[in-house]
Amino acid sequence: MSNTFTKAGFDLGMVTSNGDQMLTFYRDVIGMEFEATISMEALGVAAMHRLWANESLLKIVVPTKDVGPGAGGGMMGATGMRYFTLAVSNVQSALDACRAADATIIWDRREARPGVVVGMVEDPDGNWVEFIEK
Repeated sequence: MSNTFTKAGFDLGMVTSNGDQMLTFYRDVIGMEFEATISMEALGVAAMHRLWANESLLKIVVPTKDVGPGAGGGMMGATGMRYFTLAVSNVQSALDACRAADATIIWDRREARPGVVVGMVEDPDGNWVEFIEK
């Protein structure tokens, strides 16, 4: 089977009980472009903060009911989606902004392979975000 994808990026949904801090981190610290906050009560969504990185959309979802936390432990803490990557022009600048906001730095700037520099941080909910510079 093959698909014809109609968008260059992808949409990623993160469920949180910490909507305001997550919005602040991704909008104000990382610098994603805020589009809107919407409510979809019929679907159990009290608020969905929509933020863009070029053609990829991050949906920070605050449910109408309490939900349990996800598995901790970072990248190797459990199977499943454990981190996502943002391509940036300067990994060090991205890490510096996160450090200034007291975000946990998982990996300082390092060369992952020749010509590719990465750094990894943790958001307010403990999700890992990798920055990559090629």
